[in-house]
This record gives sequence, C-alpha cells and structure tokens, in this order.
Amino acid sequence: MEDILDIYEMPYDPAVPVVCMDEKPYQLLGEAREPLSMRPGDTRKIDSEYIRNGICSIFVFVEPLGGVRHVSVREHRTATDWAEEIKYLVDVSYPNRDRIILVMDNLNTHALSSLYKTFPAPEARRIAKKLEIHYTPKHGSWLDIAEIELNVMTRQCLSRRIKDMDLLRQELSAWERDRNEHTACIQWHFTTDKARTKLTSLYPKFGTLDER
Repeated sequence: MEDILDIYEMPYDPAVPVVCMDEKPYQLLGEAREPLSMRPGDTRKIDSEYIRNGICSIFVFVEPLGGVRHVSVREHRTATDWAEEIKYLVDVSYPNRDRIILVMDNLNTHALSSLYKTFPAPEARRIAKKLEIHYTPKHGSWLDIAEIELNVMTRQCLSRRIKDMDLLRQELSAWERDRNEHTACIQWHFTTDKARTKLTSLYPKFGTLDER
C-alpha cells in the first residue's frame, strides 16, 4: 500500500508519466421494444424488458495528474488483449517516453509474461523495458486511481442500455475526448501518513524497549 501511496505523492513529471490502468466487464443490452420519445414536460420511456447481446471488456488508462486518459473496448480480456493495450500505451500514447510508471491490480493477465505470449521476445522485451510496474496489494484495488475513472465513466456514459460494441466505442470515444479536452485531473489526497493514522489495524504493534 505504501509503495502505491508514495508514487501518488511524487511531483508531476511529464517526462515520466504515472499511468493507472483497470478494466471492467460490460453487458451489452438492446431494447426489446422501441422506446417512446421524450415529450415536453415528460421523460423518455423505455420498457423493462431488454435483449442481452453479450459481454465485452472496457480497458481504461488514466494519467491522474496529466489529465489524460485512453479507453478501449475489446471482446475479451485475455493476456493478448492486455499485451496489445500495453503496446498501444507505449508506442501510441507515450511514444517518446523512456519510462512509464504503471499502476494496476494483480490480475493474472497483468504480467510481463503476457507480452511474451503475444509478441516475439525482442519486441516483448522492448516494451517491457519501458515499464516500471507497481501492483496494488491483494484486496487493495481501491488504491488504483483508474477505478475512480471507471466510476466517473459509468455515471456519465454507461448508465443506460447500449446495444453493441460499435455504439459503445462511439460513446466512449466521445466521452474520452471531452474529458481530455477539459484536462480532467484526479487529485489523490490519501497519503502514507494518513494511512498510518487511519489504518492502524493493518500495521503490526511494537512495544517500547521497557515493555520488552
């Protein structure tokens, strides 16, 4: 925990971006009946019945202090999906950076081995050398700022029915563009000092020399 908190206390350095990533499943839902359009003084009416169109995965990468994020939609969240997203991060999002500090949870696909499963060894190593990976502790995914971004995304963009991946990509692309144009940053206020005060139960107890 303190490893992650120390990273969040670092001053902003655009040459060495701190990027948080996370992913979430999303269920695609279609309308069983055509909704009734809005009328003056009345809301849009939708039927309670819907059509299940499958599940996809949403990947989000966010630079909290830089106010930049990238969102993508994939059919699955396999090791190959993660590796291809990481290659995009390195080669497209931050092509001129020699080091990227990457914070994420310890899902089994979130590993450098996924790069080697997807790309030839020289290419996998090239990508891996640019990453400084820090994992949130087990049961501590709340330390991943990308979860905050996913919550914002859910409230602002996903709290309705979206029928297919093409429409989902369009909607998320528009949301991402708006957030980036407004440089929406995330200020993290929970520090290591606060953790030692508020989460004392996580730390072992040490007595004084006299008590020993």
